[in-house]
Amino acid sequence: MEWRLANSSLSLLSPRIFGIVNVTPDSFSDGGLLASVDDARRQIDRLIEEGADVIDVGGESTRPQGAVPVDAEEELRRVMPVVIAAAADHPGVPISVDTVKARVAEEALAAGAAIINDVSGFRLDPRMGSVCATACAGVVLMHSRGDVADMGTFAHANYGDDPVGEIVAELRQAMDRALRAGVARERIVLDPGIGFAKRGETSVAVLHDLGRVAAVGQPVLVGVSRKRFIGEITGVAVPARRVDGSVGANVAALATGARLFRVHDVRQHRHALDVAWTILNTRS
Repeated sequence: MEWRLANSSLSLLSPRIFGIVNVTPDSFSDGGLLASVDDARRQIDRLIEEGADVIDVGGESTRPQGAVPVDAEEELRRVMPVVIAAAADHPGVPISVDTVKARVAEEALAAGAAIINDVSGFRLDPRMGSVCATACAGVVLMHSRGDVADMGTFAHANYGDDPVGEIVAELRQAMDRALRAGVARERIVLDPGIGFAKRGETSVAVLHDLGRVAAVGQPVLVGVSRKRFIGEITGVAVPARRVDGSVGANVAALATGARLFRVHDVRQHRHALDVAWTILNTRS
């Protein structure tokens, strides 16, 4: 019930929220909104005030259409000033960095980050596991297929009769990669990668059967916020207007086994998840 991070830990006795800070020009929902470090600092202040437990900083988009990989130098230019500022402004709040690059992870961890959120599940950079193990970082291993340019598309969304079983098997492979690299089990969180190499019906199936992911034995994080499948269900085309659907999906995920939630809209999720958690854990 506790997730060990670099130099700290996070209790999982209640729902925990990752507040999203995208310092990218091209993210699917909020790209380009944070044009300066001061913009990012104000965003972080607001997310923490609204109830975020972790700040998740990302410098490379994996949007569904037209994602363009960036090199390590550009990603560091975007991410590092924000990590340094967040660590100075909020020393008690864990910082997560969303990256697939070991060099970015290494420098971010040295600057005060506590978590590496790797959307490739340690597939794309062979050094990532050893970097995280050396720093004793908390890690999020997300299920995906393909590379940064196409993992958010349907290019690899091909499954057999049991897509959830395939996803669980591939998450186990990611966990094995981390354990072999020396990452301790108590530092690993699994993310089924909603919307990544998954059509809408597959994302819904994963959320319905999230207990199969939780049965692997690690805490589960979900990232459904403003995703395409929510728009397909609700008919809301604009990602930023999918807040209500996102809250519904996350409350359902809480009931089926998730304990960590990566979201854009923290206040609404803080209230909804806390109320749902209280109801789900009240004894008759």
